[in-house]
Parts: sequence; C-alpha cells; structure tokens
Amino acid sequence: MTIAELFKQIKKKKSFLCVGLDIDLDKIPSHIKKGKDPIFTFAKAIIDATHSYAVAYKPNLAFFESYGLEGWEAFDKLMQYLNNKYPNHFTIADAKRGDIGNTATRYAKAFFETYKVDSVTVAPYMGRDAVEPFLSFKGKHAILLTLTSNEGASDFQFTKEKDQFLYQKILKTSLKWNNSERLMYVVGATKAESLKSIREIIPNSFLLVPGIGAQGGSLAEVVDSGMNDSCGLLVNSSRGILYKSQGLDFANAASEEAESLQKQMEFHLNKKGII
Repeated sequence: MTIAELFKQIKKKKSFLCVGLDIDLDKIPSHIKKGKDPIFTFAKAIIDATHSYAVAYKPNLAFFESYGLEGWEAFDKLMQYLNNKYPNHFTIADAKRGDIGNTATRYAKAFFETYKVDSVTVAPYMGRDAVEPFLSFKGKHAILLTLTSNEGASDFQFTKEKDQFLYQKILKTSLKWNNSERLMYVVGATKAESLKSIREIIPNSFLLVPGIGAQGGSLAEVVDSGMNDSCGLLVNSSRGILYKSQGLDFANAASEEAESLQKQMEFHLNKKGII
C-alpha cells in the first residue's frame, strides 16, 4: 500500500487508528480459548468488530512466535484473511528485526513476499545495512524504531552527541538511505513533548505512535505536536481494545472502544482541516 492510498483511507474512515494484535491466550475469553485455533479465532473476531473504525492492523510477532508452529500458522491465516477480506487496511508486522546483509533481505522477503504485509518494524542499531533491504520493495515500508515509550528508552535514545540526541541523529541519518521515502518511524505517545523537534526533521513522514490508553499517552498531545497536512499519524491501541471485555461480549466491547477512538480522531482531523 502506498502512502497516498493510506491517506485516502484515513480521509474515508475519518480515522488514523491502528489496532495492535497482541494475542495473549491467558487474556482471551475462556469460550474462545477452549475452541479450535483460538489465536486466529480471537484475532478474526476483533478485526471483524473493528474494521470500520481502523485503518491499520499490527500483529505483534512475539505473541505469535511464543506459541510455536500453532502461532505461526495463526499469523499466516490472519494475514491471508486481512489481505483477502480487508485489502484496504494497512498491515504492520511488529517484528522489530535488525540484522544485516542476506539475513535482512530474507526477513524482508518473508514478510513482504510470503506473508504480504505492508510494513515491518525495524531496529536501527546496525545502521543502513539492516534497514535498506526492507526499503528495496516497492509499495512496502520499514518502520524505524526511533523514540520509544518504555522506561529504558533513556538508556540510549537520549544520549547526547554534540548538540543532538541519538534519536535525532537516527532520524537525520536515515534520510540519507536509499529509498528513504519508504520509511516510517515509531515514536511513543508518552514522548509527545519531543514530537515537535521530530517533525522539524521529518515533516512529511508517517509516525506509528504506540502508548495511547493503557500506557498513558494523550491523543490530543500527539495530534497537536505530530499531525501534518497528510495526517502523518497511525495511533496504535492494543490492550485497550483487545481486552476491553473478557466475556461473551468481547467483540462488541472492542468495537465500542474502537469507535470511541475513531470519533476522537475524527474531531482532530476536522479541527486540522484534513477532512
């Protein structure tokens, strides 16, 4: 999916909601857990309940890999389902890959060609060798881990070199890589105070913003500092939607939470004159 196609969906749905699929069998409703193929069954129900309000889905690979072959088969079925039934939704493999050379190329081929996702989260620590293989696929994107919400983010990301933080150097350096126009960036919602300086470096790029809701991030603050003329935001919610209810009404509860977020996003898109 191209950026233009993604922006078209944002305007059409009046939403920039990304639903994170962090499927934890310990948290899903017991009646789903007892059935056949519970990972896919739960994910499918969530997607069917939220697709009207979301423009993107982000399977977190750790939550699939941890269940071995069963998890990988569920991820495969999930991607086939999304690509066949909801092809206008942007898909993100939250895999946080970060190796180099042929290994990076194989990771890229796995996600882009085998599973046909639109984008993959990639760690920048090993530099251009670890990222450019993901940028060589037309219509596909690498989402670079840049400024994260976790407590340990300050261990490295705010290390200062001369007059800039490490995360700022990552942003500036990444713009020199081949096909850098296919880059997106992860910026945690709890780092909203840094979004203005980030936008000075990458004014036109899309940002994947986790940390809204359960992690305490503010949607209004993210919008005020991070939205551009093409929206430029995919705001992710995982636990707040997936586990709003653990009863028989889990899908309805997820739908209501997604709709609530979509209405808030519609307000901000209107306010910014995008729709």
